[in-house]
Amino acid sequence: MNRLIYESHDPDLNKIALEDLPGGPEAFELAAKFCYGIAVDLTAGNISGLRCAAEYLEMTEDLEEGNLIFKTEAFLSYVVLSSWRDSIVVLKSCEKLSPWAENLQIVRRCSESIAWKACANPKGIKWAYTGKPTNVSSPKWNDLNDSSPSRSHPVPPDWWFEDVSVLRIDHFVRVVTAIKVKGMRFELTGASIMHYAAKWLPGLIKDGQGQADDMSISGNSNSSGSSSWKGGFHMIVAGAKDDTPSIQAKDQRMIIESLISIIPPQKDSVSCSFLLRLLRMANMLKVAPALVTELEKRVGMQFEQASLADLLIPSYNKSETLYDVDLVQRLLEHFLVQEQTECSSPSGRSFSDKHMFEGTQRGNHPNAKMRVARLVDSYLTEVSRDKNLSLTKFQVLAEALPECARTCDDGLYRAIDSYLKAHPTLSEHERKRLCRVMDCQKLSIDACIHAAQNERLPLRVVVQVLFSEQVKISNALANSTLKNPGETQYQPLIPNHKTLLEGTPQSFQEGWAAAKKDINTLMFELESMKAKYLELQNDMENLQRQFDKMSKQKQTSAWTSGWKKLSKLTKMTTSENHDIGPQISTTPEETTKAPRRWRNSIS
Repeated sequence: MNRLIYESHDPDLNKIALEDLPGGPEAFELAAKFCYGIAVDLTAGNISGLRCAAEYLEMTEDLEEGNLIFKTEAFLSYVVLSSWRDSIVVLKSCEKLSPWAENLQIVRRCSESIAWKACANPKGIKWAYTGKPTNVSSPKWNDLNDSSPSRSHPVPPDWWFEDVSVLRIDHFVRVVTAIKVKGMRFELTGASIMHYAAKWLPGLIKDGQGQADDMSISGNSNSSGSSSWKGGFHMIVAGAKDDTPSIQAKDQRMIIESLISIIPPQKDSVSCSFLLRLLRMANMLKVAPALVTELEKRVGMQFEQASLADLLIPSYNKSETLYDVDLVQRLLEHFLVQEQTECSSPSGRSFSDKHMFEGTQRGNHPNAKMRVARLVDSYLTEVSRDKNLSLTKFQVLAEALPECARTCDDGLYRAIDSYLKAHPTLSEHERKRLCRVMDCQKLSIDACIHAAQNERLPLRVVVQVLFSEQVKISNALANSTLKNPGETQYQPLIPNHKTLLEGTPQSFQEGWAAAKKDINTLMFELESMKAKYLELQNDMENLQRQFDKMSKQKQTSAWTSGWKKLSKLTKMTTSENHDIGPQISTTPEETTKAPRRWRNSIS
């Protein structure tokens, strides 16, 4: 004070303005009482402001022993930091004392004290905590009805969530960072972040709108006196005032960016539904692109846990489509990259990648891709009703998954049929191109029957469907012959008729009763054809036996018959010669041979 008067060089000065005094008039009044020897009651509510005011007023030990700085430091170290509740109160009061509280290490010391106590074994907790009361939305430090641990009621692991959630976002980040350093389980750390988001970001958590609104109202009462911070936030809507929504948008953007930065890297530390709703708000509030990309990668890590309702994120970037289809495409790409990374050898990963998946590992789970395929098919069915959705985006998203991810293409067929219904002006070439993403051989019999009656499909696709249906029915009949006669003769290869009907829109369910009658008629005709086939087979066997008998009787060939004729002729000639011979021998004159004439030789 004397230094300020001396530096002013004004002999008539009778008033000094201390506009930047930390703690305000309350802290100055307590400091003045201390200077005049009046007893000052140090509490957790006024100690931080009084400590900063003493530092501002330079009430050090150089002027007098036991000055205000010494006494406030002793109270902070021995009283406040040893108490759970006092540490929360002091850290809460530091919100309007920046940067003095930061420079005097009050925020750091309180954050570490809270972190140490939060990481303690719940069985050894002896101090009182607020917990989660049913009717009261935020802790009231002077309430005598606060819950406290007792032997009959064990302390839950999340006992500290509600007390920590009253802090401002920057102080909450300090506390959570200290808790992570102390070795808190990542599941509890993620749950505390979700609890904080439910309190300060109304509408983020399902079925928590009313609770979040109550929390925001109580937060306003707790933070009265703060210059720039408001206790509760509400969703940004168009209003009369231009400055209020911008301030709320800035505060909400800061909360979302801070929460994204402190989410534990392990998988399943927070739910996929929470990440998707956080991503929705991040896109709405134009959060930094780097943080949005990081959040998209986190969603891709556990994309198989997503639900259709959370995936229907509106498009906030002035796109023609109603929903952000490009965002879902990126999420699916992150999921496929993650699947490929997990299939690779663990030795090929870096240290950061190994640390990223220290939590619940998906391993090489074959059902993950199947769940994602069903999710993507449901998403395509929903967004296909948008007339502004291009065929290319639909096709790229449908073909993003490998063929092994879909064992049945009924869901994809529903999406294609819905797209054709919403886009009746497609050309024949475009309809063929759309249906090319579907494998007709993976359709169930019920879906094949519906597709055969679908006039929106190209004729070539209908023919393929009918052919695949015939093949499946033939296979089913062939399999039925191997079973006992008393068993059911007809069983569809894919028994998903009920699930197919439940997942289809009302317009898609038309004709199912007629389809059932048609398939029963077809089965009867096939049974009749089978009986006729057996009769024809018996007739064929009889004809074959008759043919075999005739062939045995006529086994001689032309050569053998010719030789037989020649042999008969030879026998007839021989017999005739034997009959003429005796008659010639009866005349001795004719039988006498003429004498042979010999030629004379000169010698």
